[in-house]
Amino acid sequence: MHEEEAFKKSFDARLARRILVYVRPYWKQVGLALLALVVSTLTAASTPLFLKYAIDNAIVPREALPLAQRYETLLLICALFLAVRAVDFIANYAQTYLISWVGQHILYDLRSEIFAKLQRLHLGYYDRNPVGRLMTRITSDVDAINQFITGGLVGLIADFALILGLMTFMLVLDWRLALVAFAIMPVFLAVTTWIRNGMREAYRAMRLRLAKVNASLQENLAGVQTTQLFVREPKNQAQFNLLSSDLRRAWVDIIKWFALFFPLVGFMGEITVALVLWYGGGQVIQQALTLGLLVAFTDYVRQLFQPLQDLSDKFNIFQAAMASAERIFGLLDTEEEVADQPGALPVKRFQGQIDFENVWFAYGKRGEAKPDGTAGVKAEGKGPGVAGSGPSEPEGDWDWVLRGVSFRVRPGEKIALVGATGAGKTSVISLIARFYDVQQGAVRIDGVDVRDYAQRDLRRAIGIVLQDPFLFSGTIESNLRLGDDGIPSERIREVCAFVGADAFIERLPQGYQTVLHERGGGLSTGQKQLLALARAILHNPDILLILDEATANVDSETEQKIQAALERVMEGRTSIVIAHRLSTIRHVDRILVFRKGKLLEQGSHEELLQKGGYYAKLYELQYVHGSGD
Repeated sequence: MHEEEAFKKSFDARLARRILVYVRPYWKQVGLALLALVVSTLTAASTPLFLKYAIDNAIVPREALPLAQRYETLLLICALFLAVRAVDFIANYAQTYLISWVGQHILYDLRSEIFAKLQRLHLGYYDRNPVGRLMTRITSDVDAINQFITGGLVGLIADFALILGLMTFMLVLDWRLALVAFAIMPVFLAVTTWIRNGMREAYRAMRLRLAKVNASLQENLAGVQTTQLFVREPKNQAQFNLLSSDLRRAWVDIIKWFALFFPLVGFMGEITVALVLWYGGGQVIQQALTLGLLVAFTDYVRQLFQPLQDLSDKFNIFQAAMASAERIFGLLDTEEEVADQPGALPVKRFQGQIDFENVWFAYGKRGEAKPDGTAGVKAEGKGPGVAGSGPSEPEGDWDWVLRGVSFRVRPGEKIALVGATGAGKTSVISLIARFYDVQQGAVRIDGVDVRDYAQRDLRRAIGIVLQDPFLFSGTIESNLRLGDDGIPSERIREVCAFVGADAFIERLPQGYQTVLHERGGGLSTGQKQLLALARAILHNPDILLILDEATANVDSETEQKIQAALERVMEGRTSIVIAHRLSTIRHVDRILVFRKGKLLEQGSHEELLQKGGYYAKLYELQYVHGSGD
């Protein structure tokens, strides 16, 4: 997780070209900014000339001039100097504003593109990638790209333009004195290269250690309840302090390089000034050089070392941007494994027939890391084909969750899926809604493979009620509508009354306009489940999927209300229920019994009990030897 922070290149032309693609729509603004940059460079480079002319023509003129004329000349030079500085002010303002404007628009475009990509990626991608890492892509990584454009790339151009302008003016004024000033440059380049390499390694170590600190902090905050329950505060504190001290040492190493760099560059600048004074002063004494030119050259030397010093900061910006670009484009280039086919079919209404035809499905291959960080374990057996219970196992070292599953749900039929944890029940639901695609076989609705439908239309026609419902920040009504403003308020109240949610909603301070906090904070789990059920029914789905005992976390009275509401809403609508408590599914038309990814048996509650098979054993364990009803 942390190695991706260790991008070693300071510049990658391929990544830089991809970044510049986002600049292209704003080429007019960039062109104006570069024009302002040229004006700013010329005004900055011409500033020392005013010192030269003021000294040589007014303050210490070579020829005796009337005092009044000297004052007039000095006043004219000062007026021109202020005029040039005013132009410089306007140019700097225009450049800063335009580049920042472009940077913010690029930042917006990148964030929008990344968010749209994240919305399209299938759930398997989120199984393999922590949410915290993805949050970093759309926040700090995008900010690093913005810094690359506004501060790094344009700043680099500005620094090089200023250096080129200053050196040109110096060579034109006096090439001999300019060569004296440039004599220190080979030493300067060698020193800065040495320090830059040290800074690069120091920054790399800091980023790695910062990633570890952030990961530890996130883990400890998320698990604070477990930490307090097992009294692990001292141990966790010691572990965090160890990581934090490593980070502190990395920052101290960076500070060491910075503390060395800036004084060293400044000292070399002073050496250059001393060389210019020594050589130029001798020329002034010999009257081969004017005092004004010497003063101007001293100012040029001081100005020259400022952009040279700034180049080291640009290097750090470049390296951070390249690392961020590598991660951002890695995300944007991620293959969308679940995507609409060309000419995907629209969906108006479903009749509701569902067919599983020899479905083999796996979330990943054996040995691959799972969402919990563990490796896949090779399943026992060779697949149903060996036992003669179905087709042979397809090629590929997959960690199968469903193994050659085939069944049909007729339109309007009510089906329940039962089985032990990990039997594949939830995977059946996920495949119907096409959150994942099968490796072999087909899942069909009304005779058409779900992969041939447009995803938006497919999921709009399916209602899902989760055991752990998710509510967004906003009002209760906005959570029920989910952006569909065409639903009348009377319909919302009718559905909430239908599922028994209206009673607690009316007791809230603002009723349906009550603002919920993140993830529905302030509501009980049962209340959130009632809202999730109302939301699913409100959008009038053709197929209703109820996952993992949606009534598991409510009291008995509320459960009875929800069960009664479910029976009413499931009437005439194709419905699939996942249940752990077998007493809640006696009313369904058919029960499908899963074990280790295989469909073992199916039938009504009474038929399965009479068979005395796996379902009967589950029922006996749950209600005869267990707590029962």
